[in-house]
Amino acid sequence: MAKEILGNEQFHIKLKKGDVGRYVLLPGDPKRAKLISQYFDNPVEVSNNREYAIYNGYLDGELVTVCSTGIGGPSTAIAVEELANIGAHTFIRVGTCGGMDLDVEAGDLVIATGAIRMDGTSREYAPMEFPAVSNFEVCSSIIEGAKKLKLKHHVGVVQSKDSFYGQHSPETKPVYYELQNKWNAWLRLGCLASEMESSTLFTVASYRKVKAGALFLCINNQERQKQGLSNELFEDVDLVIKAGIEALKIQIKKDKCD
Repeated sequence: MAKEILGNEQFHIKLKKGDVGRYVLLPGDPKRAKLISQYFDNPVEVSNNREYAIYNGYLDGELVTVCSTGIGGPSTAIAVEELANIGAHTFIRVGTCGGMDLDVEAGDLVIATGAIRMDGTSREYAPMEFPAVSNFEVCSSIIEGAKKLKLKHHVGVVQSKDSFYGQHSPETKPVYYELQNKWNAWLRLGCLASEMESSTLFTVASYRKVKAGALFLCINNQERQKQGLSNELFEDVDLVIKAGIEALKIQIKKDKCD
């Protein structure tokens, strides 16, 4: 299917080969896509359909793209599939998360080396034994970017889920026992944070032979709240946007030197 529609307009994003850059930033919120585009040189909106708000611009002379994905795995998979069909080869997720490890405070950045596959979409791409991991080069560029900007960050595994309220009010769900037992297991294993897209992104990227990484702004940490620790809501996404832009610049430079 992917090969058959390679040169045609993609069904959801309404773009064709040559309409996007090879490097793409992936926020969830369409409004955040517009914010990110303001960091590009000569930004221009190229498509806006459903949850997919797409802008092009330039970073250090390279054509780059930002595409919103909406919330969760299904729409993220569509975006990556269709963007890969028309020439994109490097993706960086720029999102938000809820902290899990007690060391992860609101306002910190979390950089995912891999993701726990609690989503449903990735199961239609790979058996559960297959790991959802970030591309080493891209992950390294994200870490370099965070260090260069002197931003507090954590590097490790995150949990990807499909149900926001399954995390935040599991006791109301018929399968509470399963949700809580698995959550406690992730905590014991040192999982840093919970979000909703990276396991799908990493799995689809592996299948499509493209590169992907992910970073998140921690907006709060329910585990810190349970322990009576400081946990003020932090929603200034400018921090994670700047880190994503810097990471993309670093990756572009690396690729040009190869």
